[in-house]
Amino acid sequence: MATRWGICSAGKISHDFMVALKTLPPEDHQAVAVAARNLEDAKKFGKTHNIPRAYGSYEELAKDPNIDVVYIGTIQTNHLSSCLLYLNAKKPVLCEKSLAMTPKEVKEILACAKKNNVFLMEAIWSRFYPAYREIRRLLAQGEIGDVRMVRSEFGLSVLPLPRLELKELGGGALLDIGLYPLQFSIMVYGGERPESIKTEGVILDTGVDETLVVTLRFSNNRMAVFTSSSGLQLYNDAIVVGTKGMIRLPSHMWCPEVMVVNGKETKYPLPEPHLPLNFVHSTGLRYEAEEVRQCLLKGMKESPIMSHAESLLLAEIKEEILKQVGVVYD
Repeated sequence: MATRWGICSAGKISHDFMVALKTLPPEDHQAVAVAARNLEDAKKFGKTHNIPRAYGSYEELAKDPNIDVVYIGTIQTNHLSSCLLYLNAKKPVLCEKSLAMTPKEVKEILACAKKNNVFLMEAIWSRFYPAYREIRRLLAQGEIGDVRMVRSEFGLSVLPLPRLELKELGGGALLDIGLYPLQFSIMVYGGERPESIKTEGVILDTGVDETLVVTLRFSNNRMAVFTSSSGLQLYNDAIVVGTKGMIRLPSHMWCPEVMVVNGKETKYPLPEPHLPLNFVHSTGLRYEAEEVRQCLLKGMKESPIMSHAESLLLAEIKEEILKQVGVVYD
């Protein structure tokens, strides 16, 4: 039977998630309901994406008995309340990144999932891309020897943009886009906690980070350096350097279609969208959706590729990075 999706929020990322879902077999994935803060938005979204049921509140979606999993596409400051709502309703959840604003909130969400014995995953879609899966395989096989350095960056010139500027909307580059090079570094080093974190940054007048340069030091003198920025357009590549070679994602390191291993290029083309997208390469959201389906079919409560422990680790590292440049969220 198809996995029946409920969509929480009728915003831009939810639109792209629906476009991606339509690239998967309909016998495997069906969106059956959408909820927004007002009914008209939900109805409009439902008409666009051929979703049969529309609700004018998130609570109504939580009460729908004919849903297998909820995708949460609200802004980050709403993730805690939305996750708790659906987890307490015994609904499995795929929640957009960042999972929550602080480690304290992440712990509350994880505890709620455990208490209710339901599946939960932070939607770090990059982890499920074919190129990322291949990177993990190559590293496990020692294809480039012992990894010594990871360098990555994600920067877009998108300001002014309230979602990235205002603290009350969960603004700041790290939580929105800097998470991607951070999670890449942590993935390469197998989910290990860095021994030290050093950060320099540029802070906006609104009190959130615009540009950060972060150095992570891991055990045995292994390093990672990443840059994130909401004010600068960067190359947005990533490099993993080992004692026997190098892996490179030449562009779009968070959603790559190309990977180069020791000079050999491999392409991973994405399916074409049937509707215009809000964000680049968003049909790649299909990979995380399929991961959720496979986990649910196996009765799993978390994905080993994006585990609860790693969501908490990322939250704790992000908090320390921001603390070093004077950014604190209530």
